[in-house]
Amino acid sequence: MALFAVLATQAPSGISADEFRRRLPEGFAYTGGLVDKGVIKHNWVRVGASGGLLIYDVASHEELLALLYGNPVSPHLRFEVIPLAEPGGFDPVAFERKAEGD
Repeated sequence: MALFAVLATQAPSGISADEFRRRLPEGFAYTGGLVDKGVIKHNWVRVGASGGLLIYDVASHEELLALLYGNPVSPHLRFEVIPLAEPGGFDPVAFERKAEGD
């Protein structure tokens, strides 16, 4: 499984701010379902940023994209995706050993 931090920011496009606010509960319900399934490991509101920070645990980039764009309000969100590695998930000095072997 792969971890991704996703910064989701409101970016209503083609609808009014009022319409976006009316549809927002659909997006929260969708996200809540992913939390319940364990796909979203952490979910925080970004105070003052009109968005959230979510940690997804998925099998692939394709799965992540399908989940992001499956959100009913995704056409009105902007996503920044950051791949993550868990502590112990990689060898932080492997590149040094490789360089010494060259």
